[in-house]
Amino acid sequence: MLEVLFIGLSLGSILLLVALGLAITYGAMGVINMAHGEMVMVGAYVTVLSGLWFGANIFVAIPLAFIVTALLGLLIERVVVRKLYGRLLDTLLATWGIAILIQQAVRLEFGLSFLGIHIQGLGPGLQNVSVPDILQGTFRFAGSDINRYRAFIILVTALLAIATWFVIYRTVAGTQVRAIIRNPKMAAACGVDVTRVNALTFAFGSGLAGIAGVMMSGFKTVFPDMGTSMVVDGFLVVVMGGVGSLLGSVLSAGILGEINGLVAAATNDILARAVVFGVVIAIIVLKPKGLFALKGR
Repeated sequence: MLEVLFIGLSLGSILLLVALGLAITYGAMGVINMAHGEMVMVGAYVTVLSGLWFGANIFVAIPLAFIVTALLGLLIERVVVRKLYGRLLDTLLATWGIAILIQQAVRLEFGLSFLGIHIQGLGPGLQNVSVPDILQGTFRFAGSDINRYRAFIILVTALLAIATWFVIYRTVAGTQVRAIIRNPKMAAACGVDVTRVNALTFAFGSGLAGIAGVMMSGFKTVFPDMGTSMVVDGFLVVVMGGVGSLLGSVLSAGILGEINGLVAAATNDILARAVVFGVVIAIIVLKPKGLFALKGR
């Protein structure tokens, strides 16, 4: 039972890593970013490339993926998303198109094939990442065998959740983000540079998704479409927890991860996913604003 609960916790950690960025961008900016899953995929491919080019492991890939995906997110915000604020459906369609473009770029070996340049050892198919020796195998805890890499995922997620909480609730920039979530027009009237804060928020959320991709690459095959399902899972966590609520995202990710792990252990993965969707639908019906919706006046 402890092993099953631990697997559920690790699944919840991956969900939280994906949902943290969505909780910030969707809550603060009102943007449905369908390209968020592709940030996860880009982070995974950064891990693959850093290993091929520099012989770097996952520890080096974590900050590298954050920087690359944050810069990519900043570019997307400046070029496309910035022109669509207040147009929710338009942001959905535009970012969906961006997601398709990113997928095709990866299939073309990061868009370099048309120049006749080939990335040695990398093709548009399936890729695998080697986990460092220190993270391989298991260790004994309370009489159970615990996977080292899953424990590492939980540790990284906890550190990132704490760092995100600190940024949102203990910094000037975080205060501005929370002000924009509550009332963007009033925040602008009080002197907050809403455009700049939105851009940095979008970049930060994309960077978190990139780290999620690094974590996933250690136990899942890397391929161009891997982010498609992740963005759906991320929105499930955000909607269930309450839009803009960091605590809600943390708890809902843990709940959904444990439900998935327990049902999958008792039956199979397909039924487990169906149960997860059923739980989310029930919560949306009973509490349309989520478990921990922000209070307003």
